[in-house]
Formats: sequence, C-alpha cells, structure tokens
Amino acid sequence: MSKRALLEVIALDAEDAVAARNGGADRLELVTDMAADGLTPPRETFAKIRAAVDIPLRVMLRLADGFAAGEPRGADALAEVARGLRAEGADEFVLGFLNADGTPDLVTVERLIAELDGCRWTFHRAIDRAADRDALRKQLADLPGLDTYLTAGSAAGVDDGLSTLLAETEAGARGEPGYGARLMVGGGLRLDHLGALLGAGVDAFHIGGAARPGGWAGSVSSDAVGGWRARLDA
Repeated sequence: MSKRALLEVIALDAEDAVAARNGGADRLELVTDMAADGLTPPRETFAKIRAAVDIPLRVMLRLADGFAAGEPRGADALAEVARGLRAEGADEFVLGFLNADGTPDLVTVERLIAELDGCRWTFHRAIDRAADRDALRKQLADLPGLDTYLTAGSAAGVDDGLSTLLAETEAGARGEPGYGARLMVGGGLRLDHLGALLGAGVDAFHIGGAARPGGWAGSVSSDAVGGWRARLDA
C-alpha cells in the first residue's frame, strides 16, 4: 500500500504499551476492564503509559458497561474525569453515548467535547448499537475533534458487519455527508478479514484480544502485534 495503515492496540498498562509499540502499533487505546468493553483507566495508569511510550494515546471516557452516560450524575462525572485526564496531559480520547432509543446522546457528547477543548477523539462502538447509523453520522458530522469511528459494522462483530463496513467505506470515498471521519475497524477483527477491507480502502484497524495470545486476560504480545503489522504492510 502507498499509505501505511494505522494499527491501534488496546493497552491496559505500561507493559502492554511497550509490547504494542515494539510490535509496530501506531496508536494505543487506553482502557481498564476489558470484560466491560473498556472503561476509563485511572489517571496514574495514563501517566505511567505516557512516560513509557511516545506513540499517540487515546483514552477511553466511559465509566460503566453499556452505552448510556449513566445516572444520577453521569455527564458530570464523565466531565470531571475528562478534566483530570486533560490536566495529566491526555490529548486524544475515545467516547460515545446513546439514549435509550438508540439515538446519539448529544447532551453528554457535547458536554465532554467542551471539556476536551479541541482534542481529537474517536466515537467508539456505540455506533454499532445505534438505531440508525446513517442518521447518527449526520448528527455528529460537525462536532469538533471527531476524526474516527471505531466500528465492526454490527454489534455482533466484523463477520456480521463486513458488508456495512464496505458500504460505509464507499460512502466516505464518495464524500457523502457524515462520512468524512476515518473508519477504523475493530470488534471481532481477524487477519482473514483484512483482504476485503484493505481492498475496499479501509486504512485503520483496532485490535485487543487479537494482540493477546492468552486471550483477554493475557498481556499484549509484541510478536502478535508484529504479525498484524507485517500483514498490513505487505
């Protein structure tokens, strides 16, 4: 490929971060509690990872399992966490919240964007649970800092969402409104998916369990990440 594909790897701690970087990761997503699909890590964890590696870090803003901001003070609590991470030096983030009817929770998202003050951010796999993906994209299109959607194309994963991912990549290539942000594929992603995705023009990929030979409970392996890097660069 003439343009290097971006490889983002989930990191739980500094050891994960170093292994992912050594394997060829371009960027890390920092989370805790992968069993809950990734929650916000402590400030101290961010600081240790930032000191350990010099590649970009995107920090999850999510305090509870699910895609609602939570009650009774969900938006306030998230804003406080975002403020603390910014004070610690975090400058890229991952977030995304839905209302009970599957529409984007713009109140919470816009509250957090105000705290991020221009930082770049990813709207995560909440899009895969949205009532209307196209409508969500159009509603979020002009929000400052949004540059990426992390998506499997389906709540069930890439196997079920592949056709959606290919269609959305084509929509982005045509310049359709709402499709300007980069599409980054993650969620049940396997090496055998790459041929179709790379062929369609997808240029960003996200792995978590695939970077850990021991499964989600294991640590990131430089060799596992390196295998993905080699395949993307072939």
